[in-house]
Amino acid sequence: MKQRYYSLDVFRGATVALMILVNNPGSWEHIFTPLEHAPWHGCTPTDLVFPFFLFAVGNAMAFVMPRFEEKGTPFFLQKVFRRTLLIFGIGLFLNWSPFLRFDANNTLVFKGWTWLNANGSESGIRVMGVLQRIALSYFFASLIVYFFKTRGAYVISCVLLLGYWFLCWQLGNPADPYSLQGFFGTRADINLFGQSHVYHGEGVPFDPEGLVSTCCAIVQVIFGYFVGQYIQLKGKNFEMVTNLFVAGAVMLLAGYCWDLVFPVNKKIWTSSYTVYTTGLALLSLSTLIFLIEFKGAHGAWSKFFNVFGKNPLFIFVLSGFLPRLLGLIRIFDHTDEEGKPVYLAPFGWFYEHICKNISADLRVGSLMYAIVMILFYWLIVYILDRKKIYIRV
Repeated sequence: MKQRYYSLDVFRGATVALMILVNNPGSWEHIFTPLEHAPWHGCTPTDLVFPFFLFAVGNAMAFVMPRFEEKGTPFFLQKVFRRTLLIFGIGLFLNWSPFLRFDANNTLVFKGWTWLNANGSESGIRVMGVLQRIALSYFFASLIVYFFKTRGAYVISCVLLLGYWFLCWQLGNPADPYSLQGFFGTRADINLFGQSHVYHGEGVPFDPEGLVSTCCAIVQVIFGYFVGQYIQLKGKNFEMVTNLFVAGAVMLLAGYCWDLVFPVNKKIWTSSYTVYTTGLALLSLSTLIFLIEFKGAHGAWSKFFNVFGKNPLFIFVLSGFLPRLLGLIRIFDHTDEEGKPVYLAPFGWFYEHICKNISADLRVGSLMYAIVMILFYWLIVYILDRKKIYIRV
């Protein structure tokens, strides 16, 4: 009989809660440094959230893969293709939502696939994104571990990590192949999707969830699978948790050393970043296993995170979609210096009139808003859990 690991559920739920925290500040202009992404090279606590989630996806995959193998290849392919297309499609839906926008005359108009924004430059729906990367990483990792088994998946992971490093070095700008302007993957994304359909938040067309850099994210899922498989193989004992902790320390050191020649960088998801963050995920998970499974450190804190882990993708999608939907509701706030009315969305009004006034340090109000958002979405998943409603993708 398979053993249940409550600590894995808590780890996944805590990761989802942190994703909501870092994605929903009251103001993007006022954020405490640990809650910001590294400007380019480097790694902040915020940069750990996404790789930890992919690591958790791999953990979960290890527990369901035996059932897929028992039911046969057609069943496996059907499940994997369906889930991949669904998650990718939801990501596109989220990028396109809420399908309406306010024009220069404050009139709601339909948002097409490509449109002219306020300054007249062409802009379009972003094709890639967080959910799209999750979908593709899950898809290819599943195929690799199913058809090539553990040893083959290990070899392919090494090839992907080293091959990506080689391609970045050889195909990037010789002056600085790992820079924003020198990264070779941007050209591939623009050629594939078109300049108007990639992310523009860095000041130039560049997608931090681009197609090329997804190859190392695939490895992140495979590493999570290896860990989940090992946990099942060894069972609940101190040897298992000790080995996980040691492996995490070794990978952390390896990632740090690799950083000297191939910088740790989330935005182009470097190989060193994959190894480094996997090491930190292993250290975090082994600590949780020790505290929860061996020391019985259960309590309100673990129950709080656990409910997030029971509807992870649903609540993440809702946390991205609901603010956009409510953005179509405009509440009159004041008149500006030119006599024009200024409107706020409901969440925006809450930040401006409640959270922002908590402290003279605007970062405090911004953080308070994010915490309230976590509590708000926790209440939703708590109610779903009480009603035994689990929305699977």
